[in-house]
Amino acid sequence: MSGPKHVIDLSGKVALITGGSRGLGREIALGMAAAGADIIVASRKLEACEAVCAEIEALGRQALPVAVNISHWDQCDALIEAAYARFGRVDILVNNAGKSPLYDTLTSVDEPLYDVVLDLNLKAPFRLSAVIGERMKAEGGGAILNISSRAAIRPQAHLVTYAAAKAGLNAMTEAMADALGPEVRVNCIMPGPFLTDVSKAWDMEKFQQRADEQIALQRGGQPDEVVAAALYLCSDHAGYTTAAILRIDGGCR
Repeated sequence: MSGPKHVIDLSGKVALITGGSRGLGREIALGMAAAGADIIVASRKLEACEAVCAEIEALGRQALPVAVNISHWDQCDALIEAAYARFGRVDILVNNAGKSPLYDTLTSVDEPLYDVVLDLNLKAPFRLSAVIGERMKAEGGGAILNISSRAAIRPQAHLVTYAAAKAGLNAMTEAMADALGPEVRVNCIMPGPFLTDVSKAWDMEKFQQRADEQIALQRGGQPDEVVAAALYLCSDHAGYTTAAILRIDGGCR
């Protein structure tokens, strides 16, 4: 590890980040680029990916924007091939893309809605981790970071399918760590309520009332408050950390 002992250095690493064009994914992408990594930014909208890639390149790093819908395995595979065609390897995979559509009643969740939530939040991380993880293992090392949710352990009525998918992602983190070790480490961050672009649709007065009562820190998180943890878990500093699931939720009850 080069540089000061306790400064995270990802120089020479290549990181693929799904959902990397906004919210937590964008912050992680920029944080990893600032730490020296080259970045593949994957999301559904090419223009949004390109905008983040421009910010990454302004930091002096290489970046590849890829427009992709990872709900489909063939598009997961296309993303993987694009990443390897450009950089020749992937050292870090961040499974960040997620979705939690609103619904009125349980029976209003039809099969397409159910499938899209499970496909994006669980199926895609499985496929990407399986294929990239096995390549990492064959090449001698790598790190996978899953972005789960507090809903995985505190499910609520309006998050049934999402909570189920994220609980599956938590379980998959531990199973993949077992399957891909010792060469590949697999860890997970479980965020609580973060004030990303999604929060613009929230009733902030009601949210603050709930925060005062149910969150130890009495506020929502800022996107950059996940970055340091993500950098740590994907760096050599976490060399003896795998199958870990880290809550970053302000002390939600």
